[in-house]
Amino acid sequence: MVIRHCWKAGIFWQGLRHDLSKYAPCEFFVGARYYAGDHSPNENERKEKGYSSAWLHHKGRNKHHFEYWTDYDVVTHVSAPVKMPLRYVVEMFCDRVAASKIYKGKQYTDRSPYDYFAKARNTRAIHPQTSDFLEKLLVMLYEKGERETFAFIRRYMKENKDYES
Repeated sequence: MVIRHCWKAGIFWQGLRHDLSKYAPCEFFVGARYYAGDHSPNENERKEKGYSSAWLHHKGRNKHHFEYWTDYDVVTHVSAPVKMPLRYVVEMFCDRVAASKIYKGKQYTDRSPYDYFAKARNTRAIHPQTSDFLEKLLVMLYEKGERETFAFIRRYMKENKDYES
């Protein structure tokens, strides 16, 4: 489903490479063992172990996860979020929509990805501009629908190399 969304967004080749690290044994076997169907298997591994080894591997190899984009701030010397490149924010959007469709099933609406994002607003370490742009796309999805949102994304990516809040 992510590949289909990436096609609609104009990043098909990127979509073909989406989440290839899930085939690594350290992610694949954890995913099979903790599979639930309505939420990420990483949540189940985390409940059992106190952390998710699969997630730690995954987020470090997949640039469409905002958790990948942290680095040490040169001023504070503390790890801080870094603004994501546009193409990875778009892939993150595609991933969130697909995950919402899969996990919500028949209860999915175009508002579901936004609600999931908004629920964790105060608990995530994401660059403010990245967060604002992703939220803009998620709001557009529930206000205008998939067709118009993906059309906007394709136009935006052709006309812009970067994004602002």
